[in-house]
Amino acid sequence: MPLFNSHVEKLSPPPVPAVAAWGRAYDGKQGPLIDLSQAVPGYPAHPDMLRLLGETASSLAFTGYGPIEGETKLRQAYAEHFSEVYGASLGMSNIHITSGCNQAFICAAMAVAGPGDTVLMTEPFYFNQETTLTMMGVRTAFVPCAAENGFLPDLLDIEKAITGGVRALALVSPNNPTGAIYPPSLLEAVFRLCRDKGIWLILDETYRDFLPAAGQMPHGLFQIEGWEEVLISLYSFSKSFCIPGHRLGAIAASEVAVSQVAKVMDNLQICAPRSAQAAVAQALPLLADWREENRQEIGRRAEALKAVMRGLNDWKLDAIGAYFAFVRHPFAGRGSAEVAEQLAKRAGISCIPGAYFGEGQQDYLRFAFANADAPTIALLEERLKNFSLS
Repeated sequence: MPLFNSHVEKLSPPPVPAVAAWGRAYDGKQGPLIDLSQAVPGYPAHPDMLRLLGETASSLAFTGYGPIEGETKLRQAYAEHFSEVYGASLGMSNIHITSGCNQAFICAAMAVAGPGDTVLMTEPFYFNQETTLTMMGVRTAFVPCAAENGFLPDLLDIEKAITGGVRALALVSPNNPTGAIYPPSLLEAVFRLCRDKGIWLILDETYRDFLPAAGQMPHGLFQIEGWEEVLISLYSFSKSFCIPGHRLGAIAASEVAVSQVAKVMDNLQICAPRSAQAAVAQALPLLADWREENRQEIGRRAEALKAVMRGLNDWKLDAIGAYFAFVRHPFAGRGSAEVAEQLAKRAGISCIPGAYFGEGQQDYLRFAFANADAPTIALLEERLKNFSLS
């Protein structure tokens, strides 16, 4: 029998389907399943978004191949939006549209690192990014993020980890899985360190539209002269517009980096879904107020989870922000997969085991609290109080 690619074969099966199977085994005795596993918008897309998708999907104009870098109107619209968010001045030549943010990461990683190179990540890490690098034959090294430091990395730890062969540092803020929001001062210090060391900073900002304060600038990195030589920013339209099934993401980077990404994209997919691009180009300015309402709603859900956790003595909320909370379970010495499986099957709470984000995270579970409304989140208190592994 011929051999498989060893970089792929050694990977575990995708974690989300396994977690979904635990939920399907729930008997319903505690009430409806509360699904806090895969991060999905817990409310429908705006009717105008659906209308625009319908109109563009039925148009002959978008049935053929499109520009590899993305539709001109979306690149222009996103460049304008991006420049407003960051107080910067980017043009469409700085933008590359991808099929979701996972693909944005694949494209960025392949553009800057190859087999045998190393990409630094923080731990806990987003598992899809770690497995992407593994499949590429790229080595990974990890900078630990401790609960007592708010799951933020220490700058000295990052500096120590930047050794020969390191091509990039990959960060996620607001973070997946912890929800931790990196302060602008920390991001600037990390940026300057990467610049001094001559490595790329790949910054995944999928959840930036859900920062706690309205109009909050995530950071000022795009205002620093020479940012183009260091920074590659990733984004997803999925959560903000409630269209994860349409797979649409974006990269903001230098013109040179965009040209390298285009080489990768041409071989991965040729172009991102064209009808969705055309729809989002119109929706980006049209639905600004609606997106702000959603940001506020996610904030209310975060407060609801905080209230639940205050009523529990043994379960600990060690981090929360944007879409996620990192919750310390009370079952010392028991693996997070065992806890999550039994929590789904017996208590009707579906979540992701912490160990999927690094072996050092066995004491944790990731709750994607944005999936559920505040009344549903309130139901967690009784279920968690009554849950045991015995």
